[in-house]
Amino acid sequence: MRGTTSDARADIEAALRTGFDIGYTPQGGPGDRPLRRSAVLILFGALDAVPATSPSARVPRELDVLLTRRSDRLRHHPGQIAFPGGGVEPGDADLAATALREAGEETGLDPAGVDVLGELPAIHIPVSNNLVTPVVGWWRLPSEVAADHAESVEVFRVPVAELLDPAARGTSVLRDRAHTFRGAAFELGPRFGGHIVWGFTGILLSSVFEGLGWAPPWDASRIFPIER
Repeated sequence: MRGTTSDARADIEAALRTGFDIGYTPQGGPGDRPLRRSAVLILFGALDAVPATSPSARVPRELDVLLTRRSDRLRHHPGQIAFPGGGVEPGDADLAATALREAGEETGLDPAGVDVLGELPAIHIPVSNNLVTPVVGWWRLPSEVAADHAESVEVFRVPVAELLDPAARGTSVLRDRAHTFRGAAFELGPRFGGHIVWGFTGILLSSVFEGLGWAPPWDASRIFPIER
């Protein structure tokens, strides 16, 4: 049943209590930076004006997740669709505080309107030598968002039902010299620029949707070639 956004929040809270696997396969070789700790914010909420164009039987049409497009000028993961987030700083109380601070800086959201529901296990990203903790939040009081144009150039509130649509699912394929990297990926709709969500973000989103029991079957043989 599709249910309500309250049902969706209950699904998330229940899954975080029991835990679920994140099948992350690194999408590149080792980088040249010292190890650092970071956090990203996976922020769910309810859209007021832009419901999904492709409804899902498993989530309400108004349920959305916050994504950004990284600046092309960044050294690591330039131009990719990502969750807002960044590195731990000395004044951060914990990893949730890191995720909320970075999300506020990158998108302009008000952290006071976000309920932190929990954290997922930290994931190591070799190409940037980053140990990233995903922090899951619920947008209790949504606020206006906009890109900061330093790290993020676009901010999207993407309907979850559109991401769950099997027509939007596929496997990203990145060929890097002698290696080929594959991972779960999503194609955003035209109103979001048709960008491919791949790499860490695509794999993490896919794992979360599977862990929540929201994902219908999709065709992994559909290929999204990645150029960089």
